[in-house]
Amino acid sequence: MSKKVFIFLIIFLLAAGIAIFLMLFQTNNNNNNNETTDSISQPSEEPSEEGTEEDTDNEEEESITRNVRDAVMEALNFFQKDTHIVAIGDSLTQGIGDETGNGGYIGILDERLDEQDINVTFDNFGKRGNRTDHLLKRLQETPEINESLEQADMVLITIGSNDIMQIMKDNFMNLTEEPFIDERGPYGERLSQIMDHIISVQPEAEIYLLGFFNPFEKYFGDIEALNQILTRWNNESLQVTNQYEQVHYIPMQDIYQYETENVFSNDNFHPNHRGYRLMAERVITYLENDLQEVQN
Repeated sequence: MSKKVFIFLIIFLLAAGIAIFLMLFQTNNNNNNNETTDSISQPSEEPSEEGTEEDTDNEEEESITRNVRDAVMEALNFFQKDTHIVAIGDSLTQGIGDETGNGGYIGILDERLDEQDINVTFDNFGKRGNRTDHLLKRLQETPEINESLEQADMVLITIGSNDIMQIMKDNFMNLTEEPFIDERGPYGERLSQIMDHIISVQPEAEIYLLGFFNPFEKYFGDIEALNQILTRWNNESLQVTNQYEQVHYIPMQDIYQYETENVFSNDNFHPNHRGYRLMAERVITYLENDLQEVQN
């Protein structure tokens, strides 16, 4: 018998023993109350406004009972089940640019949750260069990803930045807003197909899609047209997530807006460790409530 199973059995037996004690205590208390009522032949004096001694005793007993129940719940919550998180997507999921080699925002999330004594396991299927069409194909053709998704409590996704980059590459000599407008709808359709696939594999999982931030500010500064493109594509992402009850959108466009320190790696496109840390902090604020529900 493993140490973990042994600990669980001790906690379970302790909780069961306390639960039985509570039931016997309440049954005995009810019987005593009934016997007292039956034996009374004369009307009792009306209680004072401050309450009778019996009322005080009952309140103390109820308080003790609540405290014992809370202790039982605390003991049971000590043995929490693991939360399985699957991360899929592009280089931002893979952690490209993190000079510490810690795995980007996913690695930082893992550390932060471990510090909070939250039992979490991660599978990271991020792949550099993935667009929405690449990710959709991988989901359809890679058994390893789907096996992990079957066990997922949560799914984290970064995807779409390379879709935008592809448009830039294809139209570099004549870059206008028109191709970004034309491709936004097909991007949304592929994103919906990705969500449909994940939900078909694991309908109980909570899914989180991270929005786009602007990695080109260091190159081009604050270009309004580029910001408008990102805003529209982020809105497309938001519209897709709003179609599903268990899919959530995490905004990222403002993530580096007020940062004075460098948040990008040497390639000036991917975040460095500091940039990924800011991403992780944003993500964890959205995960906290669902993590608590899954763990309890």
